[in-house]
Amino acid sequence: MFRKIIIHQANINLGTIGHVAHGKSTLVKALTGVQTVRFKNELERNITIKLGYANSKIFKCKNIHCPGPGCFKSTGSERKTSPLCDQCHKDMILVKHFSFIDCPGHEILMATMLNGTSIMDGALLIIAVNETCPQPQTSEHLAAVKIMNLKNLLILQNKVDLVSKEKALLNYQEIKNFIRKSYYEKSAIIPISAQRKVNIEFLMEFLVRKVIFPSRFFRKSPYLLIVRSFDINKPGCKVDFLQGGVLGGTITKGILCLGEKIEIRPGITTKTKKGEIICNPIRTIICSLSAEKNSLKYAIPGGLIGIGTKIDPTLTQGDRLSGQILGHNNSLPGVFVNIFVFYKLFKRLLGVSKSNQGIHLIQLNEILMINVGNSSAGGKVMKKKENIIEICLTNPICCNLGDKIALSRRIEKHWRLIGWGIIKKGKKFCLST
Repeated sequence: MFRKIIIHQANINLGTIGHVAHGKSTLVKALTGVQTVRFKNELERNITIKLGYANSKIFKCKNIHCPGPGCFKSTGSERKTSPLCDQCHKDMILVKHFSFIDCPGHEILMATMLNGTSIMDGALLIIAVNETCPQPQTSEHLAAVKIMNLKNLLILQNKVDLVSKEKALLNYQEIKNFIRKSYYEKSAIIPISAQRKVNIEFLMEFLVRKVIFPSRFFRKSPYLLIVRSFDINKPGCKVDFLQGGVLGGTITKGILCLGEKIEIRPGITTKTKKGEIICNPIRTIICSLSAEKNSLKYAIPGGLIGIGTKIDPTLTQGDRLSGQILGHNNSLPGVFVNIFVFYKLFKRLLGVSKSNQGIHLIQLNEILMINVGNSSAGGKVMKKKENIIEICLTNPICCNLGDKIALSRRIEKHWRLIGWGIIKKGKKFCLST
């Protein structure tokens, strides 16, 4: 039964993280055949700006005598039939189906990367061998996945085709020194060239054998984190042919089926003349489910899925609903605008050239950025008592008490990760019906 499901839908999410231009998007393309850099401004600047996504099926040769790692092969998600082994030309069997989340590596896009960590089951940390380690965002991204308690981490030493053996070994030692005494000290390091697809078969073997399938709760009420939203109608489309907005994200628990009634929180947020915020949850039905080009009748936790709805497409265009939560009607957690957070700061500032720059204590009336799950919001520190702060948010968020959050402060015109916290309590909104 499980193998029949993963033919159509990925069940494990892996993120690609690391410094800008270290080869994250190139690696995803090598594994999936999909170019995640799609938008005009991304192509012009040759960097990832929005979260990219692509699926990959990994097959293994049925011949038990076929030697590894050549007995593994990756294809795109849309392939329905099993390929033939390149070594012995025997049939292959599907063993894993991954969704890859391609995170931006630029320092000004740290908030986007933090939102991406909320839907990851594991991460691939890409480090370019032709630059010293660690680079600023290498440190910052590693701290971010630690905050989110990601246990599956693999380090990839990319671009080995550009340097000598001696330089590669020196960079390997730099990586070992970088992760020494950290949570990921025992993480494997695999040298690859994503551009030339060198050692990609070793990477596939590692993903199949070592990446642990996370615990899933299928019988609970569905809970989907929305990370993208689209208007798929082309300009000039006639009214009779208009389609509703499409939502993209991953289910963390429960199962969604075609035709079910769903709710999105916080929904549409407006302000009264007195400045009071009003949240109107969006209610609709599921018109279609898909995983890339594969149509689904139901969707399980894990993997990135698209949900076709009857929502006004103007509400979903340009990722307007990104950061919101989807589930069955009246089953989602509360919406908060004031939260009380127990927090801890890092010992030093990450992501800057000055490696030993300290972090100042949080002050009253200071403006911070918080990331909780797939959503981010600005907030003002209203109260402070020891390690507890009250934050008044600029926009409401839907979350659970006990959720972990990332705290960022604006330093030298950029948001820098300074610590983490846990939501202890908050003031709930009275939602409009």
